[in-house]
Amino acid sequence: MHFVVWSFAAKELERNVQRNALKPNTIAAAILKKQQVNQYLYRDSTFWARNSNRLQSAKDSVWRSRYWRNAAIAVSASLGVCGYVVYNYDTAYLVAASAYRSSVAAKVTCQVAWDYYRNFPDLPPENKEGDETIQQISDEERQQILAARAAVHLRAAEKVKNALMKNGGVYIKLGQHISAMQYVLPMEWCTTMQALQDQNTASSLEEVDKVVQADVGKSIDELFSLFDLKPIGVASLAQVHRAVLRETGEEVAVKVQHPMVRTYSDIDIATVSVMFEFIHSVFPDFKFMWLSAEMKNSLPRELDFRNDKHNAEKVAWEFARHSDIPLAVPKMIQASERVLIMEYVKGRRCDDLDYLHTHGIDPAAVSREIGRIFAEMTFVHGFLHCDPHPGNLFVRPRDKRTTIHGQNFDLVLLDHGLYRQLSHRFRYEYAEMWHALMKGDKEQIKYWSRQLSGTDLYKLFSTILTGQNWSTIETKTLSQTTAAAQLNIDALIDDQPDLFRQITEVLSSVPPVLLLVLKTNDLLRMVDMKLFADQPSAVQQHTQLRSWMRISHYCLLAIRDARAADISHSSSRVGVLRTTSRMARLLLNRLRFWLLDTTLSLYSTVLSIKDIFIRWRVALA
Repeated sequence: MHFVVWSFAAKELERNVQRNALKPNTIAAAILKKQQVNQYLYRDSTFWARNSNRLQSAKDSVWRSRYWRNAAIAVSASLGVCGYVVYNYDTAYLVAASAYRSSVAAKVTCQVAWDYYRNFPDLPPENKEGDETIQQISDEERQQILAARAAVHLRAAEKVKNALMKNGGVYIKLGQHISAMQYVLPMEWCTTMQALQDQNTASSLEEVDKVVQADVGKSIDELFSLFDLKPIGVASLAQVHRAVLRETGEEVAVKVQHPMVRTYSDIDIATVSVMFEFIHSVFPDFKFMWLSAEMKNSLPRELDFRNDKHNAEKVAWEFARHSDIPLAVPKMIQASERVLIMEYVKGRRCDDLDYLHTHGIDPAAVSREIGRIFAEMTFVHGFLHCDPHPGNLFVRPRDKRTTIHGQNFDLVLLDHGLYRQLSHRFRYEYAEMWHALMKGDKEQIKYWSRQLSGTDLYKLFSTILTGQNWSTIETKTLSQTTAAAQLNIDALIDDQPDLFRQITEVLSSVPPVLLLVLKTNDLLRMVDMKLFADQPSAVQQHTQLRSWMRISHYCLLAIRDARAADISHSSSRVGVLRTTSRMARLLLNRLRFWLLDTTLSLYSTVLSIKDIFIRWRVALA
């Protein structure tokens, strides 16, 4: 302030002297005054220069303090408002929770992609004679590269599994689907994801009670005189409790859907779809959009438990005339969208070998009957249960003397949410494809592969379908092979670097129903592997053979019936000669397939006898 005043006074004196506004006797006084003013100006300017930085720093400090204080107040107020809105309004809570779930999925996707990009080593193909362009590597180096690749697979699978478990619901279902894709993904992925079949988070009793009240209109205490607090099973979409009905005293199993699964399902599927589309835009060979499309189609049916009741009653009716098959379907008592009350069935998972041995149940018989049940569904009834993992297949001990089917156990089929109706045309084409594979008829394989998959990649499609190498099929030894059905994707990629693109092309081209049939096949193979894990290797090999023969039996039945229908409708004219010719052709058709089927049955009997001697020899040793 002083600096400004004295500057103004100095300028005013200067102007007066220049205008001669001052008298001569006052000029000396003015000059003296000017000198005094200049002294003040010098002193104040020095002070200003010395303290201006300090003053500016103090001003900045005050400004920053006020800025952060105001920012903290604004953020606190915003968080408070958001917290109040999220807590009191369902829509806001849904948006916040969905954003969090999507961020978990996006984060793990980026982490896994970066891990593969940085740490996944390339593996040079095997050297061929006369090919000097391929880099030579030793067996030790090759094994090191394979070990590094397996470590990346395992690390990525664990990260994805943890993220799926954190989100739960639909994401668990996605992981379970991945666990069955042994024909596409490395074994580290499939093995890691198999844990999701059992490791699911249970809903609290309060949440279960709210769902029951909302759907049934009564509380747990009003409906049941006894309700176990601990669920007997927890799946990705629901959990099951043992209870006793208050009205009838009947022991029941109560399946209750997790409360937020339906709420998040649409958003979760949309998130997965967007992620798959993004990956496809970056890596064009990635064509797994069909997986999210299949989930989008299947999930609404699985989330409505009234479909469970309908499907269970239908499959029970289909097998009612098969008294020789030990299939038990729990009686459905009451169903709503999210609550299902059914008969309580005692038993354990079909792959619990200790339980089977304790009750004297032969794992080979369990495997055989599971194969028969699903072959009947696929080739005869056309109504297929598409989720036959061990948690959905229970074994219930029975007294063999009191059963019609002659076995000392029943197979209890659970979780009837995911079924597919197979058309007559599909069943016929599928049977013809398997029949061609058993015969090793290359031309027929190419033709029926094209009919089913819509592609010309018949070798790859045959490998996916059977789980065996093409060389086994081409040499017409599929029905005689004793090799376990398994696919080493890494080894196949080493031999054929373009394999991943071909696999995705096949899977993106086949009808959706065939995808579920392939998934069912792989799950059944997994069950067989677990059932024979403690058996001698020779018995395990014979199991594979009997599996091929069982499939052949049902393929022959399907083809026989389809050709009989063609013969019966080949001519609409009525006449003695035409009728006689038609009857003769029908008889020859039946006789031909009877001879083939009898041969298969005899061979299966011989294998069973061999298995008895093998086990007897092992027991004596």
